[in-house]
Amino acid sequence: MNRTVRQLAALVGGEVLGDGDVTIESARTLSDAGPGDLTFVDGERNLHVWHACVAAAAVVPQGVPLNGRPIIRVADPKVAFGTIVQALKLARSSSSTGRIDPTAHLHPSAIIGPDATIGPFAVVGEGTVIGARCHLHAGAVVGHFCTLGDDVILHPHSVLYDDCRLGDRVTIHANAVIGADGYGYKVQQGKNLKVPQLGCVEIGDDVEIGACTTIDRGTFGPTRIGEGTKIDNQVMIAHNCQIGKHNLIVSQVGIAGSTTTGDNVIIAGQCGVGDHLTIGDRVVIGALAGVFRDVPADSRVLGNPARPIKETLRIVASIQKLPGLVRDMQRVKRKVDLAEGDGE
Repeated sequence: MNRTVRQLAALVGGEVLGDGDVTIESARTLSDAGPGDLTFVDGERNLHVWHACVAAAAVVPQGVPLNGRPIIRVADPKVAFGTIVQALKLARSSSSTGRIDPTAHLHPSAIIGPDATIGPFAVVGEGTVIGARCHLHAGAVVGHFCTLGDDVILHPHSVLYDDCRLGDRVTIHANAVIGADGYGYKVQQGKNLKVPQLGCVEIGDDVEIGACTTIDRGTFGPTRIGEGTKIDNQVMIAHNCQIGKHNLIVSQVGIAGSTTTGDNVIIAGQCGVGDHLTIGDRVVIGALAGVFRDVPADSRVLGNPARPIKETLRIVASIQKLPGLVRDMQRVKRKVDLAEGDGE
């Protein structure tokens, strides 16, 4: 469904300059935009590209002048453009809202909320409750006795094991697995015996979980993901972890069992976090760090083992000087050897 520049500006609270009745068919980046498209200019450095492209209109920062085509002035063009792109996509897919594909398998006891969309070959288990306007894409699997809030999106082939509980506006991307058994074993008589994993996973409102990420159920209680947390692709969160609110956890992070993070924590790519640790509020853990002990609130750590970032940078700087120090020591050793030889 096409919209006018004025309608899109109202959506993001922007100021329209020029003809607000121009119709927009789609939204694309500067390099891809064509006639009928809306684009965005992220800073003055890209103004020359905007002047050269053929897009019908643009979302621009405050102070950008007209160049003959309508513009929408906003404080943050990238964020506003993202909102517009999402709105246009939702408008295009609205025809499928509330449709349940005939190939989907819904247990008779499952409760499906109003305007929910269930795609081909999706599965909803016994006693599960699906909230309003949820969208289960093709092949998504929801186990027994799960609860999904409103506006939840499960992308293709994502899997929720039994007893998972999701808040409102949760998004889970393709092939993510939520609620698999934790990695718990006890050695008895030389054999690894499985500890039953009887807990669940609880996910707060507005959480997004990336493709191929895995979150294990708790051993007896819940593994929890706090509201507003955003988890990237290929992340592993083990059983009994308690992840705080508004965390950012980047790709290929591994968090071992029973670890707790505070609120507004950032864990960069490929970090490893040990088990039974406490990571305080607003901690930033740099890429590739190995965390083996608690990290106090408001710390910034880096390296393996993780240390305060300034200390790690000093160590790295010292390591870079090692080749020169080795050469100096070799020269000193040769002189000492010569001096000892003269004494004989």
